[in-house]
Amino acid sequence: MTKARARQAPAADGDHRTARASALDVARAAGVSSATVSRVLNSPDRVDPQTRERVLEAVRLLRYVPHGAARSLRSRRSRMIGAVVPSFEYALYARTTSALQRRLNAQAYSVVVAEHHYDLAKEMRVAAQLIEHGVDAFMFVGLDHAPELFALLEEHRRPYVLTWGADPRSAHPNIGFDNAAATYALARHLIALGHRRFGLLSAEPQYNDRARARGAGLRRALREAGLTLDPRHVRYAPISLRAAESAMSELLMLPDRPTAVLGTNDVFGVGALLACRRLGVRVPEDISITGVDNTELGETQQPGLTSVATPIVEIGTAAAEHLIARLEGRVWERCLSLPVQLVFRASTGPAPKARRAMR
Repeated sequence: MTKARARQAPAADGDHRTARASALDVARAAGVSSATVSRVLNSPDRVDPQTRERVLEAVRLLRYVPHGAARSLRSRRSRMIGAVVPSFEYALYARTTSALQRRLNAQAYSVVVAEHHYDLAKEMRVAAQLIEHGVDAFMFVGLDHAPELFALLEEHRRPYVLTWGADPRSAHPNIGFDNAAATYALARHLIALGHRRFGLLSAEPQYNDRARARGAGLRRALREAGLTLDPRHVRYAPISLRAAESAMSELLMLPDRPTAVLGTNDVFGVGALLACRRLGVRVPEDISITGVDNTELGETQQPGLTSVATPIVEIGTAAAEHLIARLEGRVWERCLSLPVQLVFRASTGPAPKARRAMR
């Protein structure tokens, strides 16, 4: 899948233990001007590496801390970015946020993190509180958000970007990938292996557009093949190994259980593998299982989990670039769709009937 881009025109959205060190003290210690100290702290990429390191060493030795309140009043900026995610219990959101933070730190921005546990009203309250504390811009996860959130951001002129989903039709800037395409490709692979009875393990789709889109990708592939997803073969659960294993156990107890189960992330896929192992169901001889996101958790299982590599780290880096560009009045992109890739491992194989026919 290639990158899809939609561009947006530029728009502006500004003895040392007893005496506090000043920027002038840092400049003297580093042998530079105070203007150079300011550039190192605010636009480090504009300063050559040797000078930058000399200034930062002086900052460390003098324990210099810029007067944030005064700088904020002058520039009308706090240089703080809010990262609001559904939950840090799901490690991949933390990885995206970590990538965001690394890129922003390189440009002298700080990141403030918060979670809302899939509660859009709470997300609204969190964003309002962060605005009150002077946060300059925001990264949010997913495309589903309350209209009141966007009204709040517009009222306070706070740039923002939505992540983990890409939709060129959206009125809101977004960076991510096509979640439906990921599971569509997985389902097509399983259909080609002869599977006709499918199961789905997923997070609750309400307020979770990623879960909805991944379920929709499976259903689309089945529909095109003249198949349907039996509602009895669908289980929604919290994103945890224990919940996923329990949900998969229920599917395995059905008299006409699926021959292929698609987990909408690797946690569900690995939970499904654990249930099969506990109940003596062979993978992939008796049942095929997949995940999404291609994590180390799935890669290190026996058998390894077939999955989809998604650009989790790249999303965080691109989100940081997007927000920096907007805060600095440079060109930015309204939609950036990053590619995904199927990763085939030993958890998928021919359907049981197709396997017998191959013998």
